[in-house]
Amino acid sequence: MQVFAPAKINLSLKILGRREDSFHEIETLIVPISLGDEINIDKDDAKKGIEFCCNDASVPQGDDNLAVRAAKTFLEEARLKSGVTIELKKKIPHGAGLGGGSSDAATTLLALNELFKTNLPREALAKMGETIGSDVPFFIFQSAAICRGRGELVMPLKFHEQLSILLLKPAFVVATEWAYSRWQGSREIPGIPYQAQQFGDRTFINDLERPVFEKFVFLAQLKMWLLRQPEVGVALMSGSGSTMFVVMRSNTDVERVAERAKSELDPELWTCACETIR
Repeated sequence: MQVFAPAKINLSLKILGRREDSFHEIETLIVPISLGDEINIDKDDAKKGIEFCCNDASVPQGDDNLAVRAAKTFLEEARLKSGVTIELKKKIPHGAGLGGGSSDAATTLLALNELFKTNLPREALAKMGETIGSDVPFFIFQSAAICRGRGELVMPLKFHEQLSILLLKPAFVVATEWAYSRWQGSREIPGIPYQAQQFGDRTFINDLERPVFEKFVFLAQLKMWLLRQPEVGVALMSGSGSTMFVVMRSNTDVERVAERAKSELDPELWTCACETIR
């Protein structure tokens, strides 16, 4: 099978407090976007174990790779002895706050469920996904959703808007665990807008901007610059970063804003024009 593993953006991310299990209680609205990885996945009854390859040498291998862990979990839970081959073509940047690894894992679970005709319900696959990563259950449902708990409590919802999105990511990455660990004691940088942004009927906010901007000041500067552009409706960090996303106003040129950002801020910025998936 060849399958598509979409990236995501968090339109809102609120941290409600720290939990006893060291995770944080959150409430977040997540939507899938048209940027995604491609996965070729196959079963081989004559072999055992998992063969994995990727076009990006920086992607973790073996049990450090979430797609590999997903395949191992699935085979163990379904009590299957077959071998699995996974070929991953990465398009979602690593350490970007776009859920690439989690999406690869969820998409692997969905594909294996179909390949092996195990007919497990999405809820069972989401339960497997919880052990792999907090965002994995979201991707199992292939829908926009409100996610609560540490992210594993997924309430799918209909998202009718098709928002035009520009993603901008500097060369550095931000570790998710680090960002959450710095949330409680972090402080706002004077002059940087952290408050909720309104665009259409939606409210956009990200509580992780405070700890991340405190260390990675370039992201705060990038947000300020984006909000000054006339084409930009919303500028917000996705997840724990380091990607900033823009919701574009109607009938505006996405590529022009991307080129302007590279010219005025950082020629090494990775940019991608995409849209939300309905």
